Amino acid sequence: MNHSLSIRDDDFIQNGRPVRLLSGAMHYFRVVPAYWRDRLLKLREMGLNTVETYVAWNLHEPRPGQFDFSGGLDLAAFARLAGELGLNVIVRPGPYICAEWSLGGLPAWLLRDPALRLRCANAPFIAAVDRFLDALMAEIAPLMASRGGPVVALQVENEYGSFGDDKTYLRHLADGLRRRGGDCLLFTSDGPSDLMLSGGTLPDILKVANFGSRAVEAFAKLREHQPTGPLMCGEFWCGWFDHWGKDQPHHVRAADDVAGELEAMLAAGASVNFYMFHGGTNFGFMAGANFGAGGLEADVTSYDYDAPLSEWGEPTAKFHAAREVIARHFPLPPLNLPPPIPRRAFGTVRLDEAAPLLEQAARLAEPIDAAAPLTQEDLEQEAGFVLYRTVLHGPLERLDLNIQACHDRAQVFLDGECLGVVDRGKESPAATFALADGDHVLEILVENVARINYGPRLAERKGIVGGVSLGYRFHFGWTHFALPLDNLERLEFTTLAQPPKGPCVFRGYVDVDEPADTFVDLKGWTKGAVWINGFNLGRFWDVGPQRRLYLPAPLLKKGRNELLVLEQHDAPGGRTVELVDEPDLGKTSA
Repeated sequence: MNHSLSIRDDDFIQNGRPVRLLSGAMHYFRVVPAYWRDRLLKLREMGLNTVETYVAWNLHEPRPGQFDFSGGLDLAAFARLAGELGLNVIVRPGPYICAEWSLGGLPAWLLRDPALRLRCANAPFIAAVDRFLDALMAEIAPLMASRGGPVVALQVENEYGSFGDDKTYLRHLADGLRRRGGDCLLFTSDGPSDLMLSGGTLPDILKVANFGSRAVEAFAKLREHQPTGPLMCGEFWCGWFDHWGKDQPHHVRAADDVAGELEAMLAAGASVNFYMFHGGTNFGFMAGANFGAGGLEADVTSYDYDAPLSEWGEPTAKFHAAREVIARHFPLPPLNLPPPIPRRAFGTVRLDEAAPLLEQAARLAEPIDAAAPLTQEDLEQEAGFVLYRTVLHGPLERLDLNIQACHDRAQVFLDGECLGVVDRGKESPAATFALADGDHVLEILVENVARINYGPRLAERKGIVGGVSLGYRFHFGWTHFALPLDNLERLEFTTLAQPPKGPCVFRGYVDVDEPADTFVDLKGWTKGAVWINGFNLGRFWDVGPQRRLYLPAPLLKKGRNELLVLEQHDAPGGRTVELVDEPDLGKTSA
């Protein structure tokens, strides 16, 4: 049956009748597939009729021409499931998605081409985008509502008016979606300002506005640019995201405030998309970053967003407040939530085995030699770390070691001893030392803390982007080890009475009789990441605000489970973590 969405006057029309889109954002790639159904059922129970998702290009095409739409990346399966539950689906394919996601979803390998310019009608960029859209639309074109599927709308680019004004680029994307079978409603979304709405829109494509408050003002501005057509808030920011930092809070927004804004939108006859309905988790090293007055502002692992449905799938006060508002405007059946997902404290996990990272770098990566330091992009690397190794010849008097453009965080080691940590923007000097007669090994471990996902610094490279100097003299002759840490199976672990100093991967085991959701408490640890059975749960950092990492039950198995913890600094004496049954996202902003 054809459930296509169309426009008549100021209304959306579906099945011959006016309809309001009551939508919630949920990104399939931020939720383990086993929980897709649970989250979608809860979305429907809040009174929503549509689910919206971005598409993360950098996950689907990790290397040029190599595509992956399997497992947790099976967008078509996610959309079909939503359709089976009676939901419409809105897909926002980008190619840029922002989303507090690494490089706004763009693959980092794009940055290898010096002639390529992001998000415009640049020939190398367009060629890569077209190849991606060929693969993506082959997955979702059969799911268009015109063919009986659930997909009712596709977004063209994403808040493009906040970045550029290349109408040739926008037209190429819109025509490309149509040509590849996207015969559904197309739309653009931008902030409610003249600059944004004039830059990011096309005259024949529906415009929607993104905002979190002052709905009446926002819709009035939208009407100045689009006198007729349905009103829609494409992103209703009902919460917000968090950055790492000692003074950074976990952002929250009062449920009654959200309910008031929702009431204003529905009273105005508008459609709405909750951003987010369910945020999920920035698994792995894919959390994004902003760049502000204080420098890089990296996002935490949790994407809870203070959304109506928490990171771990629990309906919040905001969920119930929103449902109450919706019920005043539309008839809703009695609330019928799925059973709560069990949570469990599995207790203390000892991490008695260790694999020093610098010593075992050659197990994880082939050495690459170059005169000057190479960036992650030169090394064909999306995320993680680069170890730079060289030999210095003494004697040398006391000199400053300087790193030019360290992106983003470096640990400096001389003959195995850590001389200090260099944070981006504070590179000079990285260390000061003298050398005795003979050869000395200098190692610099550089972490890509997060790729920027919004703003003019989008195309930034990672690693040592400039050079390294001793005093006023540049040093040449480097060996590189690219360490994305996407496969740690080749590490060799040993049991040590005392933990080694410096960056090290520790291993322990969790015995589970029945899997349940749990949270990894890393009190006493400094900075690093956690893997369960080879799956990267994401980063931890003692600066907060987030204190515990979410571990969904489907990542556990009955019996013995392998838990790995990368500690970038020195491990605590006890070398234990706790698996607890309560989250800790940090001190709130309220």
